[in-house]
Amino acid sequence: MFSRIYVAIDTPDLAQAVRLANKVKGHVGGLKLGLEFFSAHGQHGVRELAALGLPIFLDLKLHDIPNTVASAIQALHGVAPSILTIHAAGGRAMMEDAKAAAPPSTKVVAVTVLTSLDADDLGSIGVGGDEHQQVERLTALAHESGLDGVVCSGFEVAAARKLWRDGFFVVPGVRPAGGASGDQKRVMTPRQALDNGASILVIGRPITRAEDPDAAARAIAATL
Repeated sequence: MFSRIYVAIDTPDLAQAVRLANKVKGHVGGLKLGLEFFSAHGQHGVRELAALGLPIFLDLKLHDIPNTVASAIQALHGVAPSILTIHAAGGRAMMEDAKAAAPPSTKVVAVTVLTSLDADDLGSIGVGGDEHQQVERLTALAHESGLDGVVCSGFEVAAARKLWRDGFFVVPGVRPAGGASGDQKRVMTPRQALDNGASILVIGRPITRAEDPDAAARAIAATL
């Protein structure tokens, strides 16, 4: 059965990443590799994890001028991730060029508002309105730009899906009931996020820092 859980392998230690992935691969749908891992190991590390047979979600959150982002994505063709993130705040031209540069098999999804930010944080960088309004604004722009979907919190995914019925919605900041929030400000349970419209859930520390990561992944999967 396909699992909606992508486990976040956020470590610069390649051997540890491979151990974690091997422990949970029977109960997750894919592996999310972020900046920390990619900065340490680059495409070589991505290939090592991809060899385990799970889809790779490469979470680089690219944000630059359109040509630079497009060139960076073309340079990733050797690994062809299943999912790749860019920042919606980069604008329409950047998003259009990013999608055009990606392999057909790669879903390009735009980060709307980081789950570590709230309305006060947005105000401090000059963004008017609250996080909900900003997610709606950027979801509409990503849709118009031809992307595959967006990344948003579980609190905004229902509104985003209403704007984009067949979009692909990645929800991070998910924590099991009673789990610690860490540096995330807007979190909810996996079941709630799925019910709200998430396509996949990104879960890191509740699985990777558990005494038994495989048992933690199975326990979370059972709630879905």
